[in-house]
Amino acid sequence: MTAMKPYPQSPTRPVPAGIVRPPYVGRMEPEDYEGSDIQSDEVVERMRVAGRIAADAILVAAARIAPGVTTDELDAVAHEFMCDHHAWPASLDYRGFPKSICTSVNEVICHGIPDKRPLEDGDIIKLDVTAYAEGVHGDNCATFYVGEVDEQSRKLSEVTRASMYRAIKACKPGRSVSVIGRVIERYARRFAYDVVREYTGHGVHTAFHSGLIIFHYDEPRYDRTMAPGMTLTIEPMLTIGSARTKQWDDGWTVVTEDGSRCAQFEQTLVITETGAEILTLPSSGEPILGGDPAGIDLSGIH
Repeated sequence: MTAMKPYPQSPTRPVPAGIVRPPYVGRMEPEDYEGSDIQSDEVVERMRVAGRIAADAILVAAARIAPGVTTDELDAVAHEFMCDHHAWPASLDYRGFPKSICTSVNEVICHGIPDKRPLEDGDIIKLDVTAYAEGVHGDNCATFYVGEVDEQSRKLSEVTRASMYRAIKACKPGRSVSVIGRVIERYARRFAYDVVREYTGHGVHTAFHSGLIIFHYDEPRYDRTMAPGMTLTIEPMLTIGSARTKQWDDGWTVVTEDGSRCAQFEQTLVITETGAEILTLPSSGEPILGGDPAGIDLSGIH
């Protein structure tokens, strides 16, 4: 496989003036969040709305995935969908990020900038989409296949997805958030996959990234306790080879140092009285599975 490299980018896409902008737009260093990790029922309900927009945006963009399509085209689809639903594409101008979603292909771990590179048969692509609507965020990511993908890449994607859902099932009030990383890392190791450490899950709500950190590896020293109303993301990134990272000169794109492929899945969730509820569900109500985009049903999305 040819190593990924930067390609030309299109101009930044405009957002209609009537759409409320997040407070961090235009600021290179957003203000630190100093509020609670626990959100009210009213905030959580608004997050369901933002989460649905973000999940639907992933699906409408993913339905366009095919060899020859550029990641810039996928960005345009997701951008238009979020704007049509009165949501600000939260990645846009977050600390200067120039596009509306992140498109991370093959060995790109995260924060890939959509550009003019045509997708190639056999690629895998992570679509990371966050919508800001009604003053809150919905943040999610899934890995999709481009054309005919080799079995090794399919297995990586399936295990990454399963590790996330296993971690979600482990979430309960009174448990330490460290259980999340423990579950993910132990499951990944069963398949000899490595876990990216530098990029974590996070608290999310009115703030895009709050001070709450969610490790995807076993870190028992971080013992924040889960409680009803806590909202956060779980977003494991697993690699076939080493999870050591390096960053491109663009200041955003993160790749595996050894060029091995990476898969990622992400959901926003709220801790409930009995477990956890996913807030980034599409209009169908069924969690996004990623994989082959040919199976995506857009009939319930308007």
